[in-house]
Amino acid sequence: MRSIAISVVFSLAFCASCANVGQPQSELSLKIMSFNAWGAGANERRSIDDTVNVVRQINPDIVGLQEMRAESLHCSETVCPPGGPGRAADIAGALGYYVYEQDTVNEALWANAVISRHPIVSTTPNGLGVVVQIGERRVAVMNIHATDFPYQPYQALNIAYGDSPYLQTEPELVTAAENARGSAIRLLLDEIAGLDNVDAVLVTGDFNEPSHRDWTGRAAERGVHPLAVSYPSARRLEDAGFVDTYRALFPDEITYPGFTWTPTTSADDPNDHHDRIDYIFVRGDALRINSVSIAGEDSAWSTIRFSNWPSDHRAVIATIIIPR
Repeated sequence: MRSIAISVVFSLAFCASCANVGQPQSELSLKIMSFNAWGAGANERRSIDDTVNVVRQINPDIVGLQEMRAESLHCSETVCPPGGPGRAADIAGALGYYVYEQDTVNEALWANAVISRHPIVSTTPNGLGVVVQIGERRVAVMNIHATDFPYQPYQALNIAYGDSPYLQTEPELVTAAENARGSAIRLLLDEIAGLDNVDAVLVTGDFNEPSHRDWTGRAAERGVHPLAVSYPSARRLEDAGFVDTYRALFPDEITYPGFTWTPTTSADDPNDHHDRIDYIFVRGDALRINSVSIAGEDSAWSTIRFSNWPSDHRAVIATIIIPR
C-alpha cells in the first residue's frame, strides 16, 4: 500500500505544475486552510482581530479551525479542557462565512470549527466533518484535533512532558502514537466511510503527530529528526487513498521540512523540537493539487508571512482543482 501511495503523490505533483495552463472553466478551484488558531488570541488575552486578518488576507474558501476556545485555567499535559467562549462564530461573522462549531466531545476534536464561504448543508454523525455545497458540487470537509499526550518527538528526544516515558526505538514510538491517536484516526475513517454522494473529501487538522514522510532515514542522517519512524496516522490516511498535499508538491523532506510546530521557540531550543504536525489531506477522482503554502510569522519557515502572527502553530493552505 505505501508504494502505491507514493506513486499517487508524485503523479499529483506533476499534474500540479500545469494546473494553471489553459484551465477549463468547468473545473472548480478551491483554496483550503488548516489553522490551529490557539484560542484565536484568547490564550494571550488578545482580540480576534489578528486571526480575522490572517484569514481575510489568505482568502480561503474553506477553513478547518482547531483550538477555537482558550485553554482552561486548569490545563496540564494530560488533561486540558477548553475554557471560555468559542470564537469561531465571531470570526465567521466578521468574514461573512458560514460556520459549524464542532462541539461534540470525542477523541478527535478539541474546540474545532469549520468555516466556509459556501453553504454547509450537512454534518457527519460524530461531528468530525461537514458537507459543503458549491454549485452542483458537494465536498466533504473533515477537521480533527488529536491529542498531544504523550507526544512522541519529546519522548524520542528526552524532553520532559508530563509523566510520559522516554523512548529510544521506532517500534516503541509507533506503538505510543497508535495508543495515543489510533482511536481518533479510526473514528475519522469510520466517518469518512459513511459519506455518500460527494465529489471530494478533504481532511484538515492538527494531528499532533509527525509524518512517516518526514521522519525518514535521510532526515535522521542529517540531524533533522533523531531517528526514522513510520508514524501511523498519516500513513493510515494514505492507505485510505488520501494524499498529503504538502508532501505531494514538496517531496524533499530535507529541503522543505514544512514545519508547522512552532513559531514560538527557536530551532535550537533544547526543550522543543520543530516539526510538521498540521496537514491537509485530499481524496477525489482526478483531483489535482495546484499550490501549497505555509502561513506564519515573518521568518524563513513561512511562505506567507505576517508581522502579528496570532498562533503557536503555522497554518497550511492548499489550492486544489476538482474536475467537473
